[in-house]
Amino acid sequence: MDFQANKAISCTKYRFLYFNPNFTKSLKWQWLCNQHGPIEYRNRKRKIIGSPPSVNSKTKQKKARPGSNITGPSSSGLPPLFETDSNPEATQCPNQNKTNEFIRPPRFIVHDHPEAYNNRYEMESESENEDEYDDNQTYSGYPGGESLINPSPQHIPQQENHTVTSSITIGLQKNGYYDEGDPVWNCRFCQAYMWYGERIGKRRRSKKPVFSMCCKHGKVVLPRLANPPMELMYLLCKGDELSKHYREFIRAYNMMFSFTSLGGKIDHSINNGRGPFVFRMSGENYHRIGDIVPEPGQAPKFSQLYIIDTLNEIKNRLDAYAGSDGASAKKLREPLVLLLQNMLDQYNPHVKAFRSARDRFDVEGSTGYRMRLIESRQSDGRTHNLPTANEVAALIPGDFVLNMEPRDIVLESTSGKLQRISELHPAYLPLQYPLLFPYGEDGFRFNIPIGFEDTAGRKRKNVTMREYFAFRILERKGEAPTITRSGRLFHQFLVDAYTMIESSRLRYLWLNQKKLRSVSYDAIQKVAAKGGAKMAEQGSRIFIPATFTGGKRYMKQHYYDAMALCKYYGFPDLFITFTCNPKWPEVTRYLKKYNLTAEDRPEILCRVFKMKLDNLIEFLTNKDGSLFGPVSAVMYTIEFQKRGMPHAHILVFMQNGAKFPTADHIDTIISAEIPDKTVDPDLYAIVGDCMMHGPCGPAKKDNVCMVNGKCSKMFPKRLNIRTSIDANGFPAYMRRIDGRFIEKNGIRLDNGYVVPYNRNLMLRYHAHMNVEWCIQTRAVKYLFKYIHKGPDYASAAMDKEDEDGVIDEIKTYYDCKYITACESSWRVLAFPTHFRTTSVEKLGFHLPDQELVFFDEDEPIESILKKKSVNQSMFLAWFIANQKYPEARDLTYAEFPTKFVWKASMREWVPRKRGFAIGRIAHINPAQDELYFLRVMLNWVRGPKSYEDIRTVDGVVYSTYEDACYALGLMDDDKEYIEAIKDCSDNSSGTYARKFFSRMLVSKTLSQPHVVWEATWEYLTDDILYKKRRETGNPELILTIDHIKNIALTEIENHLLSNGRSLQKWPLMPKPDDFGCYNGNRLIDDELKYVVEDQLKENERLMAMITDEQRGVYNEILDAVLNDSGGVFFLYGYGGTGKTFVYRALSSAIRSRRMIVLNTASSGIAALLLEGGRTAHSRFGIPIDADEFTTCKKMEQDQIVQN
Repeated sequence: MDFQANKAISCTKYRFLYFNPNFTKSLKWQWLCNQHGPIEYRNRKRKIIGSPPSVNSKTKQKKARPGSNITGPSSSGLPPLFETDSNPEATQCPNQNKTNEFIRPPRFIVHDHPEAYNNRYEMESESENEDEYDDNQTYSGYPGGESLINPSPQHIPQQENHTVTSSITIGLQKNGYYDEGDPVWNCRFCQAYMWYGERIGKRRRSKKPVFSMCCKHGKVVLPRLANPPMELMYLLCKGDELSKHYREFIRAYNMMFSFTSLGGKIDHSINNGRGPFVFRMSGENYHRIGDIVPEPGQAPKFSQLYIIDTLNEIKNRLDAYAGSDGASAKKLREPLVLLLQNMLDQYNPHVKAFRSARDRFDVEGSTGYRMRLIESRQSDGRTHNLPTANEVAALIPGDFVLNMEPRDIVLESTSGKLQRISELHPAYLPLQYPLLFPYGEDGFRFNIPIGFEDTAGRKRKNVTMREYFAFRILERKGEAPTITRSGRLFHQFLVDAYTMIESSRLRYLWLNQKKLRSVSYDAIQKVAAKGGAKMAEQGSRIFIPATFTGGKRYMKQHYYDAMALCKYYGFPDLFITFTCNPKWPEVTRYLKKYNLTAEDRPEILCRVFKMKLDNLIEFLTNKDGSLFGPVSAVMYTIEFQKRGMPHAHILVFMQNGAKFPTADHIDTIISAEIPDKTVDPDLYAIVGDCMMHGPCGPAKKDNVCMVNGKCSKMFPKRLNIRTSIDANGFPAYMRRIDGRFIEKNGIRLDNGYVVPYNRNLMLRYHAHMNVEWCIQTRAVKYLFKYIHKGPDYASAAMDKEDEDGVIDEIKTYYDCKYITACESSWRVLAFPTHFRTTSVEKLGFHLPDQELVFFDEDEPIESILKKKSVNQSMFLAWFIANQKYPEARDLTYAEFPTKFVWKASMREWVPRKRGFAIGRIAHINPAQDELYFLRVMLNWVRGPKSYEDIRTVDGVVYSTYEDACYALGLMDDDKEYIEAIKDCSDNSSGTYARKFFSRMLVSKTLSQPHVVWEATWEYLTDDILYKKRRETGNPELILTIDHIKNIALTEIENHLLSNGRSLQKWPLMPKPDDFGCYNGNRLIDDELKYVVEDQLKENERLMAMITDEQRGVYNEILDAVLNDSGGVFFLYGYGGTGKTFVYRALSSAIRSRRMIVLNTASSGIAALLLEGGRTAHSRFGIPIDADEFTTCKKMEQDQIVQN
């Protein structure tokens, strides 16, 4: 970088930054400070100079004006890129500034619409007429003198929505496509640019739409981001070769100047292919910062680069990045690094603070000093976010500890440790993203007040972290879009933002695990009566609750809700998969204005997809005329593909009389054929672009769908002359041999590669939209389980597997969840991941005085007992409602929400005035005895006013709910167990149902197992055909009923054998074809399978080589075993002294006598040296990472415990 100047001169009036046409080769920036005489600073008038010509254009050089202070080659003919008003105190040339004063950001005109930010380089110049005086400086691009830096207060609604004229008409176009228009509407509170389809109250088409996702109706008020320095503006928006290079490697350049390191695990392998860039991260994300200076012999990194060896700073930064990505480091450009370094030195207060520390250390040395990164801010977070160097950091003596805030970061001189920065620290973001926050603007901070006086009495008075980021990632009038124009760095910022939000929620749960507890009401009463007991010793701790979005309990609750809908409306009729299309006209029009691609703006893809999805749901449920007919309910779940693109799984429940029972009905709504190009050219183009699978199979064996040489999606499909439904209820769509094909990658694809679709939906939405007819059997529950399965836990370790969640769920969630920018955008903008048109009310119930009470471990017992929720649960309020409302006495508990509404604030049921909901009684394990029988009774009893009424049958009050079930005839002939298996099948997989049936056999609870089998075999085998088709990769596989039963019985037999039982004990039960007699514990059987003769030979071989010392140990231990005297022996010896040899000799000796030896070792390598050896963690269920919360997972009924 060559700054040519005669001397550092403060520009008294203004300065121009000229750009060399050969910038891409030399990157020589020349500062020309022009001086025109004593003109009063404020006495000026603005005008537009105009846009610069192309970088490669040749311009005629002009002589410099008289009075120029520049020496060297004249550059006055170069096109000006940047101009700023400055006073002598505020602005200095880059090489001169070494103070801690904050330099006012350069002012750059941004027009009403952000397109001006990208395409125009407007500058200001002083009027030659000195007589004109203007106290109120305005920006020429704003009508009515509206100021860019000081826009109208966000919490004051504007009179109208400012819009930019758009030629696109919102609605159906001539080709049948529904266009959402352009984001030309402004939020009247924060002026964010919005699409009309993002308004609230979409049922009516308002001329003054209201938007809430940007600022929550003015609740979120944050200072606008200042316009970036001209250098950064050019690199982000110009679009030439240098700008493209910077945008491609923007993450690398940002990492060079970052003060902190990123703690999450970045998945680089996802970008190995030719697809668009994806930033994907797993694990717990955090930012860490090191010491002021590195340890001896270590190269400086991150913040240390601002202090150590600054004479070679450029080389040091490149070398530091090369250590993490050597291939990319070779493509980086030193002149550009120098440009960014000088820019940050001039404008960034955090850089200034570290530079100041460098100057101090150069004089006094770093010993005895620490640097304090200050957390507290005195300014209002709604209006100020630009700190000075003195506000962000301070050098303090080594023993100074007074006036320290809890979240202050203190950097030691050389401690060798990394410190984690709190997400609530204002510098958390600017320290990691200096190129997104070039002026060091504060990130999220604690206690930012909401933007208006809350008269509704709400408890929360501050802006949340999610609301902060939702505000920041939207472009708005009067704010520089530096963050959203940063491409790949914007991806990282979005993922970082969402992980900040999620980490703060999970950290709250983790830090309060020891405090948050739950226990039944009667247990608290007993503690109160006993006296002196501590509540910290009562109840159980809570891990990730069902209210945490994305957790396994959260997904399970939504699955139960879906099954409740299925129980009420019947089987779903259509399954639609709707995938986001980055080529939508709304997206391409928007991105084309700013020379961007779809990968640069993941939040735009999510916003447009959400509008399309809302429009689709409205289109399907329109009462005036739906596409498929009258619809009872619609539900969807949002998932994100491997590369991050959002897609929705939608289930449609049709009303009775509007279903599609036959193949002819299916043909009217679903097609799996290539359309005629001459008759329907628009549909032909869309199907070819969105609905053709592959090519795969022999034509392309390396396609992503190929698994073990076969297509995992089972393409190509078999060609059929007509649609049919096979004996198992699966449809085979019409795929005729008609000679039509679509060519992809040089391969012709016929109807066998067409993904089923609906013509009207394809024309309306121009996206991948797979429409499938739902199987009308019980196997449909696997469709519900599929769409509610949650994220794939690809890296879950064996010691974390636990059905009941007793292991550290928070750590497992961190380690196994992968986050991309699209998912982060979706969650930051608070878009729902699950949706149902029909509400489902979860109905809790409990035995008398057994309602759950949640409390803090330090909360007094008296306070807990006085809680309003203790004696007024939803279940008890149901009794009161039955007493109060006569119409309630005709309803069961599950039917109650259809006519009544639960008011949580009032703790009572009130008659429903509008809307509709169905009830779902909470699932209970049958092992919970009386509570389970109470649930059974609740499905039959109507209008009870007390617990006694539930136990009353034909005027007789029974003592237990089990007796009442018998009296009602619900438990004759094992009926209760049959119902339990059916209920289990509804809520779990067939594999789990077979385990459940095996447990019933082991516990001897069934009086007639063969009768139960005959009544439930369809429920116990409903997944076997599906699993076999997946295993074989044959979608046409047909299994007979006897074959399906045989597979299920074999699996049940294996479960019984693992518990020391066999189907042989029940003579009337059917047996699998390969049934063998067995009557022992499976673990014992495995250990007794060793051949005695082989063990004798092995023992003889080892004893021939044994030493006298080893023989003594051998004899002593073997005598204790044979004489049954017992004992614990510890064999000590250095490596190579023959300890393993002794273990092998003892094992062969004992096994040759048909006795059992369990060889265990602490490591897997040591276990491999022993025959039949296993690690102690595997054998005895010892957790690998043990802490105060972990326990051994072996239960009393486990084989290793019983024997």
